[in-house]
Amino acid sequence: MEILWINLLVIYISSFLARFFSRPLLTDTTFIKPNRIFIFLCITSLVLISGLRKNIGDTYFYMHSYTTVQFKLENIRFSGDFGFNIIQALLQKISDDPQLLILTTAFLTNVLIVLVLYRYSRMIELSLFVYITSGMYTVSMNGIRQALAAALVFAATKYILNGNWKAYMLITFIASTIHQTALIFIFIYFIVRREAWTKVTFLLLGLAVIIAVGFNQFSKLLFDVLDNTQYGHYSNFSEGGANVFRVAVTGAPLMVAYFGREKLRELWPKADFIVNLSTIGLVFMVISMKNWIFARFGVYFGLYNLIIISWIVKLFANSDKKLIYYGLLICYLLYFYYEQVISLNIVYHSDYLKW
Repeated sequence: MEILWINLLVIYISSFLARFFSRPLLTDTTFIKPNRIFIFLCITSLVLISGLRKNIGDTYFYMHSYTTVQFKLENIRFSGDFGFNIIQALLQKISDDPQLLILTTAFLTNVLIVLVLYRYSRMIELSLFVYITSGMYTVSMNGIRQALAAALVFAATKYILNGNWKAYMLITFIASTIHQTALIFIFIYFIVRREAWTKVTFLLLGLAVIIAVGFNQFSKLLFDVLDNTQYGHYSNFSEGGANVFRVAVTGAPLMVAYFGREKLRELWPKADFIVNLSTIGLVFMVISMKNWIFARFGVYFGLYNLIIISWIVKLFANSDKKLIYYGLLICYLLYFYYEQVISLNIVYHSDYLKW
């Protein structure tokens, strides 16, 4: 766990300096351009810590599969999650060492996420700090395929903002070859490109509460639909619901965004699309209190919360900004300790990085 604490410190200091030495964009004064050298340091730390691990979540099983199964391009069936098998087949042409798979997926996932935050975060050190302390960075090591698919969809954020649906659909289809759950974003695109906090927003939140209350009936219907798919086995999961604290952590930035919605629209008119994406993420988290499997969608939608977090401080009066800024750091740091140390007792192992 010491390695993860050191990583957090390195990321925060580097990303803070990236903003400190940033410069405004000449074409759009809404955003700033963080210093690339310090962003590179952030990416390097994130990739190495994640990519050189040999445990956490299902990392062992991916490494074991890579070692024992021969992935050959000529034998790959172009159905299901075949994209990930193509990646493994290409990597096996380089080396049979499973660490190469872990390092490659860590590189792709974290680079894509950081590049989007580099472009749309107003205070990038907050985004990256919360990326780690909210547990999303750790989640990216547990569920490698879905994390990579989520990073690909996240990389297409600009196509949601500028309305380029063709490019967005193409990237979504590519992501779905890594993890088929990415297909949900085909429908999400048409839902989120509208003003936030309308009747649709509250209808979605109300629907989440109704589903949570009547979850037994909803889950039976859903798992009947999924019965003959590769996700049908999820109906056998009975490990309880998601932690209420995680739901609260997901919803807190949205609550602030709601009360500061007019100021946020003034600062960044297209922020409504990001707010809508985060709201859908909250809907899944509310439902996941009945069955944790729905929290897996948080891998996708939680990334948009990272953008919202970076704008929250700007919604307050100048006299309150420091209090809010440090309050966010302290609250997320406490949550990080609670979840990663007390609740999950995360232990980091690596053959290359030792403390």
